[in-house]
Amino acid sequence: MSCQCCSHNHVHTACYRQKGFIEVYGRMMLSGLLLIGGIILQATEVTMFQQKGISLVWYLAAYLPVALPVLKEAWEGLARGEYFNEFTLMFIATIGAFAIGEYPEGVAVMLFYSLGEHFQDKAVNKARRDIRALLDIRPEKAVVIRNGQAIEVSPQEVQIGEVIEVKAGGRVPLDGTLCNENANFNTAALTGESLPRDIKREEEVLAGMISTERTVQIHVTRPFADSALSRILRMVQDASERKAPAELFIRKFARVYTPVVTALAVLIVLIPWLWSLCGDTFDYVFSDWLYRALVFLVVSCPCALVVSIPLSYFGGIGAASRQGILFKGGNYLDAISRINTVVFDKTGTLTRGEFDVQTCVPQPGISGERLIQLAASAEQDSTHPLAAGLIRYAQTHRISLLSISNVEEMAGCGIQATLDNQTVLVGNIHLLERESIAYPSALHEVKGTIVACAVNGQYIGYLTLTDTLKADARQAINELKELNIKKIQILSGDKQSIVTTFAQQLSIEQAYGDLLPEAKVKHIENLKQDNTCRIAFVGDGINDAPALALSHVGIAMGEWGSDAAIETADVVIQTDQPSRIATAIRTGRQTRRIVWQNILLALGVKIAVLVLGAAGMATLWEAVFADVGVALLAVLNAMRIQKLIK
Repeated sequence: MSCQCCSHNHVHTACYRQKGFIEVYGRMMLSGLLLIGGIILQATEVTMFQQKGISLVWYLAAYLPVALPVLKEAWEGLARGEYFNEFTLMFIATIGAFAIGEYPEGVAVMLFYSLGEHFQDKAVNKARRDIRALLDIRPEKAVVIRNGQAIEVSPQEVQIGEVIEVKAGGRVPLDGTLCNENANFNTAALTGESLPRDIKREEEVLAGMISTERTVQIHVTRPFADSALSRILRMVQDASERKAPAELFIRKFARVYTPVVTALAVLIVLIPWLWSLCGDTFDYVFSDWLYRALVFLVVSCPCALVVSIPLSYFGGIGAASRQGILFKGGNYLDAISRINTVVFDKTGTLTRGEFDVQTCVPQPGISGERLIQLAASAEQDSTHPLAAGLIRYAQTHRISLLSISNVEEMAGCGIQATLDNQTVLVGNIHLLERESIAYPSALHEVKGTIVACAVNGQYIGYLTLTDTLKADARQAINELKELNIKKIQILSGDKQSIVTTFAQQLSIEQAYGDLLPEAKVKHIENLKQDNTCRIAFVGDGINDAPALALSHVGIAMGEWGSDAAIETADVVIQTDQPSRIATAIRTGRQTRRIVWQNILLALGVKIAVLVLGAAGMATLWEAVFADVGVALLAVLNAMRIQKLIK
């Protein structure tokens, strides 16, 4: 179903929101007071109220305030060709109750249905609050410095290379690098972290961050449409379009289920009548069987399933977003709940990815300063963590960088560039082998990450750099093991000896080094040959994108990860903390558990009351509980996900 006035899937609740909660409460209070008053007058046998016309008018006055919005939606649904929805069922059931003189029950059905819808709407709003807050953080204006003047413009109008100004307490509208010496920024909107981050000159500042202490100036590096904030907002907005299998099933189920039970309700009235025509042994009373059919119709309303299942997934996505975890859809929330194998990239995923130069070993005739100058110059435009370490080291030792041209990045190997009319290669041993460049065999024995350098096909030396584990890397592995995920692996392009060392520190038994991107893909393909193996691959670099796409669930480190990895992944960890992977899996499992609890609760109670109603052993009051009561219980159960994920 869909509402013409809004995009919310549940029509009645959306229209309630437009009319305002005060009006809704007023309608329900008036209806409730008249219903209670009528029951009291009827129970005390007030003479005037015993007249059928008086009691009918009284209960109609109680019925119409809550019935009119439902009847309006039923009429609009019929106009759109939606003959079988909850509004039509409520209309038929309550009008039928009035037709056989069960006025209080007719009013009660509509009143409790409306009350249940109202509380469901409040629950949906609560589940949507985190994501709505995220969608509301997009700055509408940017202050750009042009010709020495601060001008307020739309962020879309700011060009790459311009400088924008953000006042203390203001939100950064575009990605860029800091022009000030340093500044503190609140990153909660992007990462979920409450502690401010200290950012230094020329370090990256992302759209959505808030300057907490001072006015800052930022050199814009990306257009508004490509900013980190815009990318997150697109992912969040797209998430609602990707439905989990349970959601898709319930929608299809409801479309078949509703007309089937409507037909069964008709048969409940028709079959006994036909049976009574066959002999004198059966006393058929039309009003009794119509009442049973009405009970059947009220119970059959699929609200508990249609509302609570999507709400469970939406609540899970919202709860995860508070932890800095972005699911790109309910289908991925469902998929991650089945994960039993987690494969990690190493650099930037389990390790900090901030490399420091440890040794510099040039060939005879080449100075250490020249080797560093050539390597850092060739890597100066690269975003790879090794390149950042080389450049940082060169800047610290005041080694000037040379201009380069014809730069070619070779995924998983390194970089080729032209420098002073010479072809410079900077990368790992794979690059030297790929280009058939001779190098000392002793390089294979060197411990640490090697960056080798060659000029015009001649090897001229190497540098070693070291990385360190992230603060929560051990916690991440321990929490995954507690979730009974026993198969944990590391895949890396780094040397096997280095990968093995890190794996031992983390108590990971399976670790594979010296892998190019295609080798990582081959490894994932081999794992997938086991149909019981449900794989999550975790990475952050452009070379991880193929493995992220191939795995059952791709998880990207989003804070400093490459655009290719973030776009390809199904789940994005905004905080870059590997321990959040266990949180994501717990969120998926809790959500799936709650979804199935709601399905079993709703179907179990409904089937029981449907059978009792058809047998004449349940009244409309029980039917109201089986519909509205169970729907509310299912919604409250769905909302537990907000409390469970911390």
